[in-house]
Amino acid sequence: MLASYGPIARRSAVVAAGAAVIMIVLGVLLGGAKGLLGSVLGAALVAVFFAISIAAVSRAEQVSPRAMMVTALTTYLVKILVLMVLVAKFSTTTAFSGRFFGLTAIICVLVWTGAQVFWSMRLKVFYVEPDGER
Repeated sequence: MLASYGPIARRSAVVAAGAAVIMIVLGVLLGGAKGLLGSVLGAALVAVFFAISIAAVSRAEQVSPRAMMVTALTTYLVKILVLMVLVAKFSTTTAFSGRFFGLTAIICVLVWTGAQVFWSMRLKVFYVEPDGER
């Protein structure tokens, strides 16, 4: 990963946390206690999944760029499988609001990804070494 990815990840997490707080408040207002629990679980799932990806890819970076790609793809596939299992297992639960769980997770993922794109576009990365040999 780029050495400057840390600030991008932190800023994206802060923006996504803001969206999570908004969704939690909406969950409480529109869904009561079950909406609160669904929103909190959705936000927690997104936070854990992105943290796992960042940690795994950062660790693989020390090995090689190929290891980074393999790790990124593997963690993505594992997270999709875990999400499918969780959705199947809790699809009939009445302990929390599944709608607020799903909506919060989707909103947080979109906001996190959008923030990463925004902060990455603002990053100045040299693609040519200005003082390199000719």
